[in-house]
Order: sequence, then structure tokens, then C-alpha cells
Amino acid sequence: MRKLTVVLVVLIALLQYPLWLGKGSWLRVWQYSQQIEAHEKRNEYYRQRNDTLREEVRDLKQGQSAIEERARSELGLVKQDEVFFQVIQNKQSVTNKPSSPLEAKPTAEKQLEAKPLDVKPVDTDVKPD
Repeated sequence: MRKLTVVLVVLIALLQYPLWLGKGSWLRVWQYSQQIEAHEKRNEYYRQRNDTLREEVRDLKQGQSAIEERARSELGLVKQDEVFFQVIQNKQSVTNKPSSPLEAKPTAEKQLEAKPLDVKPVDTDVKPD
């Protein structure tokens, strides 16, 4: 009776092997479903990108406003009798801004750490011709 039980357990284990670890196993089905989800997300991204490009092509074919906008933004072109102003923000002044009034005044240690400016002497011996 004991041998029959062992044989049946081994037989059931052999029958279960393809279900869990074989070619069409649950593990592979799960892996394939994960890959399908990833591909669907990627396809949705490309679908949206293609729609945007399609709209852009349609605008470029139909109207002058899209062409004008592109010329202004990408090529920096301006219309005749139009004045162009370019505003440049100084990023250093924003980042070096002291956070408290105490940091605004340099301490004696910070003043000693500061390097002296390179000052070139002025040649005063030059005589006019």
C-alpha cells in the first residue's frame, strides 16, 4: 500500500510539472501578460505621439500661423518693422542670495578666505610723443 501511495504521488507530481514549470506553465503565462501590458503602454505612447505629429502636419499644410510660429520659435525670425527683445535672467544672483540677514554680511573668516583681486599696475612712465 505504501508503494502505491508513493507511485501515485510521483505520478501526480509528473502530471503537475507541465502546468507549473513546463512550456505552457502559469509562470510563462504571467510573464507574457506582463510583456503584453508593457507593449500596450508603449503603443499608447506612440499612438499619442503620432496623433500629435499628424495634427502638426495638418496645421503646417493648411495655415500660415503654424509656419509663422515655428519660424519664430525655432529659427528666431521676426516680422518686418518688429522689434525683438530678449530677456536674460541672471541665475547666479538668484542662487547666491543670502537666506538670512546674518549671511549677507561676510564674517572676518570669510573675508580672510577671499582671494585678492589681480590688479595690474598702470605704467605711468609712458611719455607722449
